[in-house]
Amino acid sequence: MHLRIFTELVLHQQKKIIQLAEINPETRTTDITTEQSVMLRNILENFELKLEGDLRRFNGLNIKRLNEINCHRGKRHRNSLPVRGQRTRTNARSRRGTKKTVTGKKK
Repeated sequence: MHLRIFTELVLHQQKKIIQLAEINPETRTTDITTEQSVMLRNILENFELKLEGDLRRFNGLNIKRLNEINCHRGKRHRNSLPVRGQRTRTNARSRRGTKKTVTGKKK
């Protein structure tokens, strides 16, 4: 069983949580009983992990902070350009949007 419902959980965290809940790793998520799901919910609450909305809020606040202090990464976020030093002369189409062709000057 994989806790792929929570995309924020890394595989080793998923395995640890399943082991603590004493669930067979081969069990499908559709075959989980209500007692097992309650156990999983309690374990996830005790782990104090940032999941779903909390994690999105945390990441959004970090990006907002970068924008406010006007650092290089914040500027790149603001202009919708790649943040981590990737090449933009040719690649980065998904980040920059569709091509805007520029016509040559007429004489």
